Amino acid sequence: MESPNRPLSPHLQVYKLPLTGLISITHRMTGTVLAMGLLFFVYSFCAIAAGVESYASLQAFVNNSFITLVLWLFIYALFFHFCHGIRHLIWDVGETFDKATMDKYAQIELAASVVLTLLSLIFI
Repeated sequence: MESPNRPLSPHLQVYKLPLTGLISITHRMTGTVLAMGLLFFVYSFCAIAAGVESYASLQAFVNNSFITLVLWLFIYALFFHFCHGIRHLIWDVGETFDKATMDKYAQIELAASVVLTLLSLIFI
């Protein structure tokens, strides 16, 4: 018989994911976000092609501060996904598989995605 106090495996209150695990999960989530954002991108082109009234309603929608924040989070997701993709290319060469280097590259990846997003914010 099983003990009723037996924890689930892995027990989420005890087990702590390493940084590379968290980044891997985030990479998958940003991929999903980017796929959903692609629908908005296509809708934007359709609104532009539909004429002035449709484009004006799109502009009014995008000028909402919450939507602007969502679009900037989308841009961050794009840069994060891009940086993690570069990291995968480095892994494909067979490099950086020791824990210390993986953690260092994970931090570089996070910093690079934030810097690229901020540079986009400044220059757009």
